[in-house]
Amino acid sequence: MTAKIFIDGEHGTTGLQIRTRMAGRRDVELLSIPEAERRNAAMREDLLNSADIAILCLPDDASKEAVGMLSGNNNVRIIDTSTAYRIAPDWAYGFAEMDKAQADKIKAARHVANPGCYPTGAIGVIRPLRAVGILPDGYPVSVNAVSGYTGGGKQMIAQMEDSSREDAISANNFVYGLTLKHKHVPEIKTHGLLDRAPLFSPSVGRFAQGMIVQVPLFLDDLKDGATIEGIHAALVAHYAGQDIVTVVPLEESAKLGRVDAEELANTDRMKLFVFGTPGSAHVNLVALLDNLGKGASGAAVQNMDLMLSA
Repeated sequence: MTAKIFIDGEHGTTGLQIRTRMAGRRDVELLSIPEAERRNAAMREDLLNSADIAILCLPDDASKEAVGMLSGNNNVRIIDTSTAYRIAPDWAYGFAEMDKAQADKIKAARHVANPGCYPTGAIGVIRPLRAVGILPDGYPVSVNAVSGYTGGGKQMIAQMEDSSREDAISANNFVYGLTLKHKHVPEIKTHGLLDRAPLFSPSVGRFAQGMIVQVPLFLDDLKDGATIEGIHAALVAHYAGQDIVTVVPLEESAKLGRVDAEELANTDRMKLFVFGTPGSAHVNLVALLDNLGKGASGAAVQNMDLMLSA
């Protein structure tokens, strides 16, 4: 049976990427609203309630409004790409590889909160180490990251690409979230199984798509006997059997002189690296992904497919 999918916010950056990924598929029917009618509440409500799965690509408040339009309709399942429900206990977190049970939770869920792009990388390297006790309680986790500018949506895309705008951004790279109160911090803490909030420092580079997330660690402050090899083995064990998330072999990582933020652009995959010198006191965990792929639209389609397979 063909599933009816409505992308509420299909004309935005994330929504357009989701539509592109579903182009030509015969197992889904896309319900669409003309861009000129995107603020037509009655039409939106009708399409939302006609769908089997509604994918919300909206700001937080608009997502909450859309969920309210589905109140009492238990036939429609929801994937929300905003930050509104990412730590809500009654919503399944849409990072299928987060642990062994997560894909089944997504399959069975009515409500799925799509992860943020930065948190996908951060949680991807933090949670496996917390789960096996290598990363102890109280460790002061720092997350440093750079994203392609498409992560800022249509406005930032225009600011980066159109130098004639009054608010054009001329910088090749800039740091933001300087108050250390970024909206992704609660998400990283909750799903990273952290007992204290991490220090999160995001930045944007002058490239459209791609992302590097780094979590540096002091080995002496980890579980007694923690080594680069042991950390790598924990990640390998955690992601065994996965094909979207892969852990790069230590010997391959050791040969690299650099990591390119754009390497996985236009893909829905994520690579994890463990960098450091055997016997040294430090290790750097690195996640590489496309901010619009595994970090947004690709993850939404992956979650949709899991829900349709139930």
